[in-house]
Amino acid sequence: MQELIKKAKALLESGEVARVLGWKKGEYEYDPEPAFFETAESLKDFVYNGFCGANLSKYMIEAGKKEGKTLVFLKPCDSYSYNQLLREHRVDREKAYIVGVGCKGKLAVSKIPFEGILNISGSEYPDAAETLTVETLYGTQTIAYKDAMLERCHVCKGKEHVVYDELIGESADTVDADRFAEVERIEAMSPEEKFAFFQSELSKCIRCNACRNVCPACSCRKCVFDSTAFDSEQKANTTSFEEKMFHIIRAFHVAGRCTDCGECSRVCPQGIPLHLFNRKFIKDINALYGEYQAGSDLESKAPLTNFTTEDAEPGVGRG
Repeated sequence: MQELIKKAKALLESGEVARVLGWKKGEYEYDPEPAFFETAESLKDFVYNGFCGANLSKYMIEAGKKEGKTLVFLKPCDSYSYNQLLREHRVDREKAYIVGVGCKGKLAVSKIPFEGILNISGSEYPDAAETLTVETLYGTQTIAYKDAMLERCHVCKGKEHVVYDELIGESADTVDADRFAEVERIEAMSPEEKFAFFQSELSKCIRCNACRNVCPACSCRKCVFDSTAFDSEQKANTTSFEEKMFHIIRAFHVAGRCTDCGECSRVCPQGIPLHLFNRKFIKDINALYGEYQAGSDLESKAPLTNFTTEDAEPGVGRG
């Protein structure tokens, strides 16, 4: 972490960047939050550890409207999101100085099954331990680092940055699960079981819009769900149809553009596995149009905005 702070201070003091976008210490070690730092002195609150799961790429949309360059720290998976925003002309590459930071898997406090947590040690970067030590009101507990990782880290897209100005730190291979296993489990259900599954999950939604607000692919200047021309702007789900409509429409809007960063599920206060909608689309796009990873490059044509004579016909399949 000290190497990141040293780099940030040097770029701020030289005037090469006007601000730094990173993570700030929270009240506890396990609740850091995205933050801008505009002076070398303010970097005393900078932190980078296993709990810095927040994807910073979307914040660069607004940062790009400010004077001067912004130094942003991007993890490998974040860099896909930034690249996708570049493809869509939502961010200005000339206004960003990108430092790719290493990642050894990010943690979720919700995965730590202990009550009364006071402190967690072992999440430091780059020297993360294989076991986390958790101090609670009721004593000290331990849990394997990998058992507290976010779901997305178990199926990580890769540890290589796809866009950067320089790299600091190394990443670890955290993949120990099949990316589409959960989607395939749901696909194997009967129609009645699928409906019951999603009704159970989506009925928890409180329409806080956290998933939309954090999603790098949801970058419209005016969201349809904020429009006063439709009833869609209301936050309360008055019917079971409205419960489903918001998430299904949002999934369609980001289809072919979602990088599978998993931020929607990470920030959901109700613990809804919202990434499953997007991952289902990714799986089907791969099957119908060939393997495609959104944000992997700036040149390839996205399957849903390109046509070839080999494309599958709706309702027919490939042929």
